[in-house]
Amino acid sequence: MIAVITADLIDSSNYSESFLDEILKNLNSEFEKLQQDYAENEIDFEIYRGDSFQGVISKYQDSLKIALRIKSLINKVKSKDQKTSSTLADVKIAIGIGTFDYKGDSIAESNGQAFQLSGRTLDEMKNDSRKIRLKTPLESLNFEFEASLFLLDAVMEKWSQASAEVVYFLLKGMKETEIANILNISQSAVNQRKKACGWEAISVLLKRFENVTTQSF
Repeated sequence: MIAVITADLIDSSNYSESFLDEILKNLNSEFEKLQQDYAENEIDFEIYRGDSFQGVISKYQDSLKIALRIKSLINKVKSKDQKTSSTLADVKIAIGIGTFDYKGDSIAESNGQAFQLSGRTLDEMKNDSRKIRLKTPLESLNFEFEASLFLLDAVMEKWSQASAEVVYFLLKGMKETEIANILNISQSAVNQRKKACGWEAISVLLKRFENVTTQSF
């Protein structure tokens, strides 16, 4: 069993060329960092069509955390002439957990249940407002996280760039003091952003996801 993440940048045709380049540069850098940070876990991502990407994660229990790390990375990207703190870029992410039936020379040439579940789910999301969904072979698992991830969508919809930035570093396992030093703000400011982004609830959901998926397969 593996996890496959398939994702599309939202309304990327409206981005300036320089802003899209900045997002893609950040994504390529992040994919390398994920391979380093999860060295015990086989992770491979590829960008395709210029505004979409797909990744294979061997330790499927980590897939939701990795998906949120990528989303928070995209949400925190700033434009040079930006005047507000609102997020300028967003993404739709579909996580599929299933079998890995064929490994090709590239992700695009690989196939299996996890790829099909992820790809079909993203296709279903193109006509609705959902930003993150999960599909597995187990309907009980799908049912539980359909509701949980719907609520997560509502929480993430309120993120500003500042809160997404803090979420990103929290997902990397950093402490408030470390984040404060990186962002050159006070620890109390980091703590305020933590509360604003709903981190306590998100961390509970991540733990639940890890436990339930471990027990289910």
